[in-house]
Amino acid sequence: MKTLIGIPARYGSTRFPGKPLAKIAGKEMLLRVWENALKAASKFDGCEACVATDDQRIVDFCRRQNINVMMTSENCLTGTDRIVELAHKMPQPPEFVVNLQGDNPLCPTWFVEAVISEYYKDNNVETVTPVVNLSWEELDNLREHKKTTPFSGTTAVFNTNGDAFYFSKNIIPAIRKEDKIRATMPVSPVHRQIGLYGYRMDILDKISKLPEGFYEKLEGLEQLRWIENGINVRCVKVDYRNFQKMAALSGVDSPEDVARVEAVLAECGEF
Repeated sequence: MKTLIGIPARYGSTRFPGKPLAKIAGKEMLLRVWENALKAASKFDGCEACVATDDQRIVDFCRRQNINVMMTSENCLTGTDRIVELAHKMPQPPEFVVNLQGDNPLCPTWFVEAVISEYYKDNNVETVTPVVNLSWEELDNLREHKKTTPFSGTTAVFNTNGDAFYFSKNIIPAIRKEDKIRATMPVSPVHRQIGLYGYRMDILDKISKLPEGFYEKLEGLEQLRWIENGINVRCVKVDYRNFQKMAALSGVDSPEDVARVEAVLAECGEF
């Protein structure tokens, strides 16, 4: 297997127990994520998808729906830990692994495809994450949102090859003489990072053994641990196409988020 799309799905969420099996517009959230993963996997040779869980109820659901599933340890602290265990349990070890969260039914398939494509173009890439170039209006909205929730939304700066210098919960880069720049640039210079990652397998193993980083602890961003340890994080540019309203919701964390996702799907349609 060249690529594995791993879908961590935990039943025992504190804020929303059983959320992978919660229905969104009549379809279980995990089934939505699985179908999106299959669409992306179908575009590449040697690409498979599999759910990783620690709960028999999710295993039973997956088997009824013909979803590939693997039981993983209850001791996994994070989705990344679960994906590492999943990758090592696969009959064929993958070269590259994508971590597609089981509570993110609004992650467009072309975001997943962009992450995988980057590895297929360059097998030396270590980790990959998508970024969206914000319009000036979107930047204004992000600034306004951060007045009440300052640690929402992550931004990134990267070199000409796309390798990240830094990620932050602050909006970076700072923009001097912004009025003049707005008059000359059609879009802002700010890129918002999407919480989706792909890893070369040897790098994923390395990441799983690294201690928490200094900047990671300050910002609450695990990818800063990788940069601190000399691991490259490749940023690939993506956009929401005609589904821009999906950008407002990165995942389902509470029962209230279900209604928000349903509202977006009702307005934008399925992708």
